[in-house]
Amino acid sequence: MMKEKIEGAIDDIRPSLQADGGDVELIDVGDDGVVRVKLLGACGGCPMAQMTLKMGIEKHLKSVVPEIKEVVAV
Repeated sequence: MMKEKIEGAIDDIRPSLQADGGDVELIDVGDDGVVRVKLLGACGGCPMAQMTLKMGIEKHLKSVVPEIKEVVAV
């Protein structure tokens, strides 16, 4: 159930990432509340990727699924 909510939340923000030539892929949702994602396209090598991950992706995912402890890029 939590994985489906997370995938839905990622779909909400995906158009913004794709507008800049990037994307994000859900890799794993750990029992410890850590969500692992892979940044794709322009996001993979962008110097602002860490800020996008924490202030964009993580912030949005936590607002939709409060059980999330952290979002990390793999």
